[in-house]
Amino acid sequence: MAGRNRSHQRIEPSFVGSDGEDDDDLRLDASDRVAGGGVSKTGSKARKQEKPTSREKSKQASKQSRSRRQKKRGIGLFALIRFAVYWCIVLGIWVGIGVGGLVLYYGARMPSASTWAIPDRPPNVKITAVDGTVIANRGGTGGEALSLENMSPYIPQAVIAIEDRRFYSHFGVDPLGLARAMVTNVTTGRMVQGGSTLTQQLAKNLFLSPERTLERKVQEVLLALWLEHKFTKDQILAMYLNRVFFGSNAYGVEAASRRYFHKSARDVNLGEAALLAGLLKAPSRLSPARDPQAAEARAQVVLGAMREEGFVTESEIKTAMSQPPAEAKSYWSGAGHYVADMVMDELPSLVGDVKEDLVIDTTIDPGLESAAEKAIVSALQGDGAKLNASQAALVSIDGTGAIRALVGGKDYAESQFNRAVKAKRQPGSAFKPFVYAAALEMGLSPGSVRADAPVRIGKWTPENYDQKYRGNVTLSAALAESLNTIAAQLVMEVGPDQVAKLAHRLGIESELQANASLALGTSEVSLMELTASYAPFMNGGYKATPHVIRRVSTAEGKVLYENTYDSPPRVLSEAIVTNMNAMMTQVVSSGTGKKARLSGWQVAGKTGTTQSFRDALFVGFTSNLTTGVWFGNDDGKFMKKVTGGGLPAVAWHDFMSAAHKGLSPAPIFGGGRVVDETLPWGDPASVPQASVGGIIPGDVLDAERYPQAAGEAPMSPAGSSGTNVGQPENQTQDDYSLDPGLVPPADVGAQPPVRKRTTLLDIIMGQ
Repeated sequence: MAGRNRSHQRIEPSFVGSDGEDDDDLRLDASDRVAGGGVSKTGSKARKQEKPTSREKSKQASKQSRSRRQKKRGIGLFALIRFAVYWCIVLGIWVGIGVGGLVLYYGARMPSASTWAIPDRPPNVKITAVDGTVIANRGGTGGEALSLENMSPYIPQAVIAIEDRRFYSHFGVDPLGLARAMVTNVTTGRMVQGGSTLTQQLAKNLFLSPERTLERKVQEVLLALWLEHKFTKDQILAMYLNRVFFGSNAYGVEAASRRYFHKSARDVNLGEAALLAGLLKAPSRLSPARDPQAAEARAQVVLGAMREEGFVTESEIKTAMSQPPAEAKSYWSGAGHYVADMVMDELPSLVGDVKEDLVIDTTIDPGLESAAEKAIVSALQGDGAKLNASQAALVSIDGTGAIRALVGGKDYAESQFNRAVKAKRQPGSAFKPFVYAAALEMGLSPGSVRADAPVRIGKWTPENYDQKYRGNVTLSAALAESLNTIAAQLVMEVGPDQVAKLAHRLGIESELQANASLALGTSEVSLMELTASYAPFMNGGYKATPHVIRRVSTAEGKVLYENTYDSPPRVLSEAIVTNMNAMMTQVVSSGTGKKARLSGWQVAGKTGTTQSFRDALFVGFTSNLTTGVWFGNDDGKFMKKVTGGGLPAVAWHDFMSAAHKGLSPAPIFGGGRVVDETLPWGDPASVPQASVGGIIPGDVLDAERYPQAAGEAPMSPAGSSGTNVGQPENQTQDDYSLDPGLVPPADVGAQPPVRKRTTLLDIIMGQ
């Protein structure tokens, strides 16, 4: 019974193995099957044969355990990833909300986008010579704006390569570039890269202050997006290149190119473009005017970036590296900048405030300007140092008063003070032609005789430079030898007032003290007005108002101003001019101005030297040009016996030789001879007719008005020279004030009391 019950007992399938562990295998073996009431011996035997060994059970259990652990691990990793993704999304949403809030907040503080507009670029004034070449640019930027097509292609390539390689692919803000800059800055531990694009930099330069705040950065991004929407990439790049700061007060590539390379941005080469692009990192510190080595090293980095971007080849880089580095002075250099400053001083009175780009056509001949600067610098670097002459100036004008060359000092980079225009010095005996011209107008002639003898005028006793007296001399000889006694007599015969009036009539604008010492040039004048006052002798008696601006026009060509000096008034009769020219030619041919002689050309002029050799001048002219030269020191220190017939005459000769090279010699007005006083004035045989407006060749804009000449004049060696001094020193105006009723104009021939002269002042005062 019991056996039967056991044979018929129900056996339930189990998921637990023999070792007590869960079993994932759901298959039934023979022992799990029940057939009738019992189990056959054969089945029992089979079960015994199929029962796994303990080793097999262990392997199977290990395998099952690993499988369960892998499933649990997979479920944990997935959960972790799902957790991270979830919170990243949540955090990103909140960050987005925060950034959006900041953008909305700071954006709301900005003006409406509909009112945004590109601010006007500061107006530029381009100053050109008569041949169209640029003398200088003036204005807030220092250079005109150029389109990408008009500037060297290397410039935009260099800037893109070093500043914003993805410029043409981003939308105004470059997330990849920003991320790269952040990683670089974090890994290096310092700020070595910036994440701003060129568009962002332009937005900052156009609209924002340089301060680094979150508000400014947000506004910068908004403005960059607006710029990208409003303008093309080329327009944005052009605006950037024409406004960005390149150091040394240069804004824009044109200003920078002229500042550092003395040429237009149209013409810069690869190496120069790389140097300009390199300046953008630190314009002031990397300026070649301040640190040429640092500028060159940065340019090499830019070249490497251009090569990586495929803008240039290895051979092009080798060529660029082989070129000498740029050399830039610490300031704008070149005598032309004296002209540019003069133009800017005069411009407001002609056109008012400058509100747009202007083009100023000047009367300057670039060839003459270069020759003038060379003559001045050569003289100062030669004998100037040993003779204690540290500064000089030169002005050269034509018959209309047009300034053809002007040098305001030795070196504009060292001193921007224009000594030719703004400095007022005593002209010394260079003023005497006005005294003699007044005497001729009174009725005297070059052959009139006066006594060269001691002269006393009030308390003043003028002496000749050599302290010698020649007795009776003609006015012509007296002017040639620059005799002070004769000039003093003439000024008193004519009257100081009349001499002053004639000088003003011819072009002197400074106030003149109408006293006896006026004859020896004691009233201060500028070199420019003195030179212009000689021009009537050159052009036949017409006033030559000095001017440098010929025309002012807008960049589009609209003329705003044009000078009106083509019909000057007559200020001297032809007879006076002819006789004065005859006398002044003797100053150069046989008098104190021998070193100014030009072989083949008639030259007339006058030397001038002030007391104690403080100033030395020579003003002279040919049939083409009137030129004045001054040497001295800014602080008024004495030179070592430098006279008007010395350094000034030599520099005058050097400049005028270059100016007249290639021209056929022509006589001065009147031919250098005294007019025949027996002929009625106006007889064609007496004096050649004046030719007002004769101008040195070079004005290509007025070729018909100023025809060119041909031929070449031979050069001549300079001769010896004398000089003239003798005006009193440290005297007041009252010392020369005379009462005609009490003191005779001049006691000619009366010997002053003889006394022992022990001091320089005694010698000067004739006491």
